[in-house]
Amino acid sequence: MFSGIVEKMGVLKLSKLEHKWGRIGVQASGWEDEVQTGDSIAVQGICLTIAAKEGDVLYFDVLKETFERTTLGDKHPGDRLNLERALRWGQPMGGHIVIGHVDGVGEIRAVRPAGRDRIFEIAAPEELLDGLVYKGSVAVDGVSLTVAELGADSFCVHIIPYTMENTTFGGLRAGDRVNLEVDVLAKYVRRLIERGRVPWHIEWDELRRIGLIQDEIVEGDVGKDRDR
Repeated sequence: MFSGIVEKMGVLKLSKLEHKWGRIGVQASGWEDEVQTGDSIAVQGICLTIAAKEGDVLYFDVLKETFERTTLGDKHPGDRLNLERALRWGQPMGGHIVIGHVDGVGEIRAVRPAGRDRIFEIAAPEELLDGLVYKGSVAVDGVSLTVAELGADSFCVHIIPYTMENTTFGGLRAGDRVNLEVDVLAKYVRRLIERGRVPWHIEWDELRRIGLIQDEIVEGDVGKDRDR
C-alpha cells in the first residue's frame, strides 16, 4: 500500500519487452533507508517488486499486460519516473490510500496557469470518471491529488510548484498520457451498489442529518457549476 507521496524521481535506464513479459531498470539513489530486493515500489503509480539491484539501478519484472494497460510502454531510456516505497507500519499517511493497481490511462487535455499553480485537465474513460467525486482523491502517475473540477469526460487537478518540481508533472504537456487510479473506497462503494447491497431506505435528509453529506456547489462540468 502507498500514500501517493512521491519520494523521488528515478531515471529509466532499461525497458525491454519479450513476448509475455519484460523488465525495466530504474536508476535511483539517495534513499533515506536502503531499498532491498523484494521491496515493493510504486513506479509511475504501478506497484512493482524489486527483482534485482545493481548499484543504484533497480530492476523490475513486468508483465506484457502492464506495458500495454499503463503508460509504461510509452517510456524510453532517459525518461523520469515517480517512485514511492510501500508504506511501513507507523509511517504517516500523507496522501490517501493508493494500492498501486492502475485502473486506466488518461490524457492531458490542457495545462493552464492559475497564479503560482498549474491546472491540468485530464480526459479519462467514463468508467474511471464514475469513480471520481468533486474534492475526492485520485492518483495520477502515482501522485495523490484532489479532484478540483469534474466534467462529463474529464477532470482537473491543481498542481503546486513543489509538485511540479519534485514529480514528473513538471515535464507533462497536452497530449501526454498518465496512469490513473481511483480511490479504493469508491471502488468498494460501486461494487456494493452493483450488487444491490446498499440500504436504499436511507435518504439524503438522513445522510445530511448525521453529517455525511453537506449541501454545496460542485463542478458539474469543467468550468460550470451546478447543484448536487
